[in-house]
Amino acid sequence: MCLIAFAWNAHPRWRLLLAGNRDESHARPSAALARWNDLPIVGGRDLEAGGTWLGVGSAGRCAVVTNVRDPRDPQVGASRGLLATDYLAGTAAADTHAAELSNRAADYRPFNLLIFDAHDAFYLGNRPGPEALPVGVGVHGLSNADFNTPWPKTSALMRRLQAWIDAGGETDFAPLFDALADEQQAADDVLPDTGVGLERERWLSSAFIRGDSYGTRASTVVAIGHDGRGRIVERRFGPDGRFEGQTGIEFASMPDRLDT
Repeated sequence: MCLIAFAWNAHPRWRLLLAGNRDESHARPSAALARWNDLPIVGGRDLEAGGTWLGVGSAGRCAVVTNVRDPRDPQVGASRGLLATDYLAGTAAADTHAAELSNRAADYRPFNLLIFDAHDAFYLGNRPGPEALPVGVGVHGLSNADFNTPWPKTSALMRRLQAWIDAGGETDFAPLFDALADEQQAADDVLPDTGVGLERERWLSSAFIRGDSYGTRASTVVAIGHDGRGRIVERRFGPDGRFEGQTGIEFASMPDRLDT
């Protein structure tokens, strides 16, 4: 993932409400949102390394990972997608997993990871060093920088998520997908400087990235209720933002029904 806004224990129905975009090379092979045959995971799947960028598991578990945008930082270590897969396939509580992962975070490529269970939420990262932070109640954002770094597109998505909650949004996720589809670029004076050059910073500053070889591959909304029941919906896109389909899965303690 490259852009995430989420509400933790800030909605009357949903314990976790998350909206995010996955930006990736269009050439990287991926499988659409589905129930995995080999692990108790529902999510998309990276067919190159085998992990996932976003998924849900049993007992209200959810995990989502982003990279860290810094061209000076070598991409050395294990695949980030395995971080999400390992958590979702395991049984350790979020706080226990966070403490354990901190001891081996340096083994992975630069990452930001969010993990959730029925009780707790944690942010974990490994740049500049290992970090594990409990997440408090409220609306938060994450992109390719530290947790809650106010990049323009991150702040904008957080505002739109909060507005949807304030307006009484519950099961109509269309406004959240509209927010994820926003192609408005930020003004130059508020752009971050991540070392990729001004032209690329502009291009990457919109929520939805349109390109022929790289861009937004998936927009996803996850809603997990206080009772453990929930829904995950994924919209997929090809080169130049071409719409390629939508999948939605409703679940209780584990997903039990697929509808498209």
